[in-house]
Amino acid sequence: MTSSRLWAAAVAAILCGALAGGVAAAERGPVTGLPMPRYVSLKGSEGNARRGPSMTHRVDWVFTRRDMPLRVTAEFEHWRRVEDAEGAGGWMHFALLSGVRTALVLDDMTPLHLQADDRAPVVAYLEAGVVARVQSCGPEWCRLRVDRLRGWAEKAKLWGVDAEETLD
Repeated sequence: MTSSRLWAAAVAAILCGALAGGVAAAERGPVTGLPMPRYVSLKGSEGNARRGPSMTHRVDWVFTRRDMPLRVTAEFEHWRRVEDAEGAGGWMHFALLSGVRTALVLDDMTPLHLQADDRAPVVAYLEAGVVARVQSCGPEWCRLRVDRLRGWAEKAKLWGVDAEETLD
C-alpha cells in the first residue's frame, strides 16, 4: 500500500472513530454525563440566552418566566445550550437552570383530572401556556401541580416531558 493510501486509510479510521464517538456523546452530556437532550427549568425570573458559551457572546433571548421548561441540547464547561417549546434559546450559564421538572400546557382548556383517566372527574381546566410542576409521569399521563391544584393531564398535551419518558 502506498503512503498516500495508508494516510487516507488512517484518516478514514479516525473519522469513523470520531463519528462513532459522536453518537455516544449525543446520548450523554460530555460535562455532566446526564442524558441528552433533557429537560430543566429556569431557576429565577430572568435568564439570558447567549449566542455562544461565554459572557462575551451577545444576548439573543431573555427568558422571563420562572420555572419555564427548557430542553438542554448541548453542554460546554459551565454552559448549557437550551431551547424553549418554540425553539428559541441559546447558551445559558448552568447556575440559571434548575433540575426541577416542569411542563408547559400546549392546548387551551386542557383538563386536569383527579386520576389518570379521561373519565375521571375534572379538577380544573388549564389554559395554554400554563407552567406546571411535574410530580410524576406514566406512559400516557403526568401528575401535575399548579399552585394548590393537583391532578393528571395527558402527556401529549404537555411540552417538557418526552413521549417515552416516565418519571417517579
